[in-house]
Amino acid sequence: MTPESGARTLPAYRERLRLPWWAWPAALTTGAIVATELALGLPGLPGWLPYAVVLPLSLLLLVPAGRIRVAVTADEFQVDDARLPVSVISDVVALDTAGKKEALGVGAHPLAFVVQRAWIGPAVQVLLDDPADPTPYWVVSTRHPVELATALLEVSRRERAGQPS
Repeated sequence: MTPESGARTLPAYRERLRLPWWAWPAALTTGAIVATELALGLPGLPGWLPYAVVLPLSLLLLVPAGRIRVAVTADEFQVDDARLPVSVISDVVALDTAGKKEALGVGAHPLAFVVQRAWIGPAVQVLLDDPADPTPYWVVSTRHPVELATALLEVSRRERAGQPS
């Protein structure tokens, strides 16, 4: 395999939809307020106990929110546990924040697959062409919508043309 052909076979894209840095101190601050309220409201408890329980719990509750992974492989689009074969992708639209708001607004299709993170402004809308699936499109938050849309279109076109990846 030559270096040039190796570059052609990897149009992959990977991203993790992490929380912004300020979410962690905000969770700690909220946890400290709740722990203080508990310590003041339940005088029979040792003063340190609400802090020892609530502060770690407030951080642990954030872990699932930042674990979503988005990836494009040679044959599928992966969003967390969901898998979409690239052969059913008809088009991909990169959305800015306003476009995402419109795509998820009043006119949104009720059967659309949506993975939306409020702290991430842009997204991609993946239009599907699969008569066996009632899902008309996917809307997925991403920090790099143009790169994700390009990778999806490239892999989808290659799959539809029947070229090996």
